[in-house]
Amino acid sequence: MHLDRIAIVGAGMAGLAAALSFSRLGMACDIFEEAHDLVEVGAGLQMSPNASAILHELGVLGDLESIWTEPREIGLVSATSLKKLAFVPLGEFARKRWNSPYGVLHRATLQRVLLAAVERNPLCTIRLGTPIRGNLPHSLRDLTGISYPLVIGADGVWSNARSSVPDAPQPDFSRNIAWRFTIPLSEAPGWLEPDCVTAFMGPSTHLVAYPLKETGAFNIVAIASGISPSATWEAQASESQRGMLIKQFSGWHPEIIALLSRSDRPTFWPLHEVTSGRWHNGRDVVLIGDAAHAMMPFSAQGAAMAIEDGFVLANEVKKAGSLPAALASFEHQRTSRASKVKARGSFNRFAYHARGPFRIGRDIVLSLRPPQSLAADLDWLYGYRVS
Repeated sequence: MHLDRIAIVGAGMAGLAAALSFSRLGMACDIFEEAHDLVEVGAGLQMSPNASAILHELGVLGDLESIWTEPREIGLVSATSLKKLAFVPLGEFARKRWNSPYGVLHRATLQRVLLAAVERNPLCTIRLGTPIRGNLPHSLRDLTGISYPLVIGADGVWSNARSSVPDAPQPDFSRNIAWRFTIPLSEAPGWLEPDCVTAFMGPSTHLVAYPLKETGAFNIVAIASGISPSATWEAQASESQRGMLIKQFSGWHPEIIALLSRSDRPTFWPLHEVTSGRWHNGRDVVLIGDAAHAMMPFSAQGAAMAIEDGFVLANEVKKAGSLPAALASFEHQRTSRASKVKARGSFNRFAYHARGPFRIGRDIVLSLRPPQSLAADLDWLYGYRVS
């Protein structure tokens, strides 16, 4: 099936990747974004082989490879002793095992590269400063005079597009707070390896650090769980809130505590998931990315799942005999995939945040696992390819 022109609401990674995926198949896309400027919040992200393979198909991987860092490994480290317990090899190993690279980069870099590809694509248009509310197909027709056969809601965890999908997922606070900051590579302590992704695992908390070549800094994300949802958080937390978070990391190695205490201009974000629900209305509106399945970052797959969504959706529309059939097939495939990724994230959360005897057992088990065995556990995730 070929659609002459579709509408995409939201110009984040999900929306931009979807536009490139549809235009690759000869279908024109109009993107509508509420913001007047595309400014990506946050700092870094990890781009695993399942996503980088799609970026190759979309023609943008080369632009990213010239900028990003390909880590040598993912190290799993005890936050109390700074002892490395295990690691998953990356770098050339990842390219050979999963046939695509694993990179780390600034979020703004990925958005800039995707946006540039969209802007030079004759089948794509983008309109900034254009919020879309209410019934999406009706609102877009009133705005543009076009009756779009398909409208894609790619507008994030606080999606307005959900109002056009009965029984759609709804945001749900995860009781986890992410604490993000960067430190210059030149000021990084020796226990932060400059060519690795390192996950420091502690009781009810964990911290992930990796280098960002574009900024010459380490991206650091510390996640504390069990925070009351009644607390009011803003991007720039108060000193009392910052102090409360530092207490969550009590028992960690003193050097990590010192790093957290002197972090410059950290930002704090409550992490939201979404509940289960329908992803489409059976006719002409479908949700992708965080609007459909916002998930915790414990498997570092949020951006990758959004990129997969757009690519799979475009392929299903192309293959299907009708749009309802395409939407049903897309939802079936992607809910299954997202559920499996969320389950892996829940497992990682349990492992990363283990306490007491569970923590001791975790450390013993990890120390006995060879790197290739840990990598094999990820074949279903990193080796995933869209048919």
